[in-house]
Amino acid sequence: MESDVIVIGGGAAGLFAACNMVESGLDVLLLEPNSRLARKLSITGKGRCNITNNCTPEDVIKNTAKNPKFLYSAVFGFTPSDIMKWFEDRGVPLKTERGGRVFPVSDKAGDVVGALENTIKSRRCRIVRDKAVRIIKEDGAVKGVEGKKGEYLSKCVILATGGMSYPKTGSTGDGYMMAYELGHTVTEIKPSLIPIIVQENLFPDVCGLTLKNVTLSLFEQGKKSPLFSEIGEVTFTDYGIAGPLTLSASCFISSEKLEERKYKIVIDLKPGLTSEQLEKRIQRDFDEYPNKAFADSLSRLLPSQIIPDIVFLSGISPQKPCAQITKQEKTALAGLLKRFSLTPIGLRPIEEAIITSGGVSVKEISPTTMESKLVKGLYFAGEIIDCDALTGGYNLTIAFSTAYSAAQAIISTILSKEV
Repeated sequence: MESDVIVIGGGAAGLFAACNMVESGLDVLLLEPNSRLARKLSITGKGRCNITNNCTPEDVIKNTAKNPKFLYSAVFGFTPSDIMKWFEDRGVPLKTERGGRVFPVSDKAGDVVGALENTIKSRRCRIVRDKAVRIIKEDGAVKGVEGKKGEYLSKCVILATGGMSYPKTGSTGDGYMMAYELGHTVTEIKPSLIPIIVQENLFPDVCGLTLKNVTLSLFEQGKKSPLFSEIGEVTFTDYGIAGPLTLSASCFISSEKLEERKYKIVIDLKPGLTSEQLEKRIQRDFDEYPNKAFADSLSRLLPSQIIPDIVFLSGISPQKPCAQITKQEKTALAGLLKRFSLTPIGLRPIEEAIITSGGVSVKEISPTTMESKLVKGLYFAGEIIDCDALTGGYNLTIAFSTAYSAAQAIISTILSKEV
């Protein structure tokens, strides 16, 4: 039996594409080897599911680290507002939190997954628990999909298998090989939105500390302007740093340059104060307790866990009375708090990455339809495409927008043939 379209992958992009096509009356076959659909979507946002960002399409493009121009048609064609309306129309009330992040009011990712599942199960969508191993091509066009359990025929296939992050959820990179075997270029695959390993040996007490309202800037050797700079949260770990700012900064790190120690991370612990204002603040604290030891004088200014590191890096004797600390030492201390520097030396394993950077080259995909320029009837959606963005709901926005573009192109093609 031949379907109108086969969707390979029951994740966010695959499910969303299937939902839009079945609502238009198409006969959709969804191939997914997992017993549960959308397993990765279920754990995003710590189980709360940050489905998009309540921002303009321009902001989505601005927060896309890799190949942002490719996404213009998709993101402007199906905007964050459209995504929000789609889910709210299907019974998922939404709320907007800090930084424009959009979550279900219930704080349950299961509600998002449920809306997608209910949509496809109430329409003409057959879910087949099989693993796709090859896309069948004949005369330069898609003919169907070969699975481990059999062959499935269709002249339209959406490849939405995701990347290689969180392999336990089913993102094992199989889609890259299927695309490659059809002649597509697959760019370097590396982890993105991932914690960073640093060279510095920080004191054990700092492990687990989360600093809020700090500015993290990523610099590349030889460049004056930062590759990334944003205010938010950083968490210290036993290997380096994690947290939202760290994850976003990782998008701009090249593996090759990382090995050559060409990056520096600078954390401004007091972004609300200039260096001069911070120095005056330090002076006021020292004046109030002139006989207090330096190591005991910073509790008003900093979390206790990080004070040993700051004292050590300042070079000021921990027992030195505040009244004896020189003007030069106070200036240097203020500079240290404004420029707390770390040296990235590695990224955590790709299995820990929120998303995968790299994928099918955008040069070989139509930006308006997501159809392959090499194989007629083959479409791409979501993380398998060589596009990735910062944290904040932007990557799911890309998944939903590209899935919508592919779905609408297929709907238009099939329905026009029926007229």
